[in-house]
Amino acid sequence: MQRLDLLNRWQHGFPLESRPFARIGEALVANEAEVIAGFEAARADGSLSRIGGVWAAGAGGAALLVAMAVPAPRLDAVAGQVDALPGVNHNYEREHHLNLWFVITGPDSARLAQRLDALERDTGLPTLRLPMQRVYRIDLGFDLRGIGGAAGATAPARRAPPVADTDRPLAALVEAGLPLVARPYAEWADALGRGEDEVLATIGRWLDRGTLRRFGVVVRHHELGFDRNAMTVFDVPDDEVDACGAALAAQPGVTLCYRRARAEGWPYNLYCMVHGREREAVRAAIDAAARAAGLSQRPHELLFSLRRFRQRGGSYFRTPADEAVHEHA
Repeated sequence: MQRLDLLNRWQHGFPLESRPFARIGEALVANEAEVIAGFEAARADGSLSRIGGVWAAGAGGAALLVAMAVPAPRLDAVAGQVDALPGVNHNYEREHHLNLWFVITGPDSARLAQRLDALERDTGLPTLRLPMQRVYRIDLGFDLRGIGGAAGATAPARRAPPVADTDRPLAALVEAGLPLVARPYAEWADALGRGEDEVLATIGRWLDRGTLRRFGVVVRHHELGFDRNAMTVFDVPDDEVDACGAALAAQPGVTLCYRRARAEGWPYNLYCMVHGREREAVRAAIDAAARAAGLSQRPHELLFSLRRFRQRGGSYFRTPADEAVHEHA
């Protein structure tokens, strides 16, 4: 049983049954204990982020992409202040005068605004706030056998039915990740005072309705060698952006693609991400995708990442106390 078999194959179709690791063992000709040990080793070396859910837009809570122009001597200190904010899950230095980019998630837009207002007061620096408007492709898995392209077909861009208030405690567990024990869903059920069958049925219903984009292995691509990534931003007329976004999302190598609101001094409304092992391969994939989607002549900028300060799952349903427990587990 190879680590790649665990991490690549089970990003999709992770078993929703009482003993999921035993089922995976049957598929890989391994026993349940070996499968659990394999996932434990991947978590210990950092290549496995968690086994859990990736929410669709509209499932619950709010999220913002935020950029800051930070003087170079202050970058490490300000990045640390950003990391200390509840809900920050991705925080990168990028090659641009806007050199610090992060994603912050939380229970609602008002809470995010409060956190960012406090950050501006504490740092004396403005934040560029870029809410998502439409998803064309987001977190459908990561093909570890290719050059870093996304795994799985693109899904229709749609707003998902939100998580019911009564199911938010289960959503917080799905967000944090499955315990690596023989009967993980039963452990969740015991913690919630619910039946195991009810827990499994709820997760399955979220998948069927699109509330969860996927449920399964979530990898950390840097630790697996895909440590070159670039965000490309395009300025596309509003009446063309949906068609261009759908075309861009379908191109090989594109891992994320979405529309965001423009902001003062920032005219871009279409974003895509490409990950890979080598900088020039990433650049070539972006150039090819832009040509195929008819975007080569559109105003655009390419922002390679330089440093990763933080990468983890979003926090739409977990409280700051939950996040602290998860980080130190």
